[in-house]
Amino acid sequence: MEEANQSMASEFIFHGLCDSRELQTFLLLPFSTLYLMTVVGNLFVVLLFITDPHLHSPMYFLLANLSFVDFCLSSVTTPKLTTDFLKDNKTISFGGCMTQIFGVHFFAGGEMVLLVTMAYDRYVAICKPLHYSSIMDRQKCIWLVLISWIIGFVHAMSQLAMILDLPFCGSRIVDSFFCNIPLVIKLACMDTHTLGMLINADSGILATTCFILLLMSYTYILLTVRLNSKDGASKALSTCTSHITVVLLFFGPCIFIYLWPLNITWMDKFLAVFYTVITPLLNPAIYTLRNKDIRNAIKRLINQHMDSQDNF
Repeated sequence: MEEANQSMASEFIFHGLCDSRELQTFLLLPFSTLYLMTVVGNLFVVLLFITDPHLHSPMYFLLANLSFVDFCLSSVTTPKLTTDFLKDNKTISFGGCMTQIFGVHFFAGGEMVLLVTMAYDRYVAICKPLHYSSIMDRQKCIWLVLISWIIGFVHAMSQLAMILDLPFCGSRIVDSFFCNIPLVIKLACMDTHTLGMLINADSGILATTCFILLLMSYTYILLTVRLNSKDGASKALSTCTSHITVVLLFFGPCIFIYLWPLNITWMDKFLAVFYTVITPLLNPAIYTLRNKDIRNAIKRLINQHMDSQDNF
């Protein structure tokens, strides 16, 4: 009996986004295209930062790290989701499931802290411009990014530690397209109500703390600049709109998935897709389209490429 339970817990089965085989076949191309655009868009931002000296500033260093985290976050779930459109039996090993859980919480937790760091950078740049270069020096930027990765790692390990030894038996069907913790713990053959509350509290504390810090930071920025400048409101909004948009796109789904669960299957799947597929694609687009420095860097890169072709 013990061996049977072990074999039953060796893998999970994803229900997927939908039941229709025709719809899954139709969704293959759009999701493959979205993932390709996410990879190209985010890695292109990282490449721009590395190759263009004009972008070697704290803001773009943080933005390049955000793009890399978005690329990693999308890569945890989207490739598996895409290939599963071709399969009738959407299985994942126990180890693969735990890896997905770790990856999602590692990169998502790190991104939350990184967004707070970017808000702090904007606060210093707008409210203390004369001290910006001394406060946001290279060493501090590296440490702030390292702290975001460390907090993400600690958060992911705490989530994993709470479910790693759960006894799984009976049903192995996860009603999603990836190993989402609230759905996975429902498959454990024990009462997981208290455990579920602890897991949500763990994620909730990190998300709520970061969101409150972000809210306070951007509110303070807008109020400070408005008081010190006649057209301060428009300038502050122009500088911070991209950051605020990304924050809302990232934290909106998190709130409904972990802090205020709706328990509506199709809505949970939609939010999960938005959180893991759409948001990592939108972030580089938002920053690129609204940022003059990045647009100029793209033009310089294109001109260099054309010049090299002419010389050849």
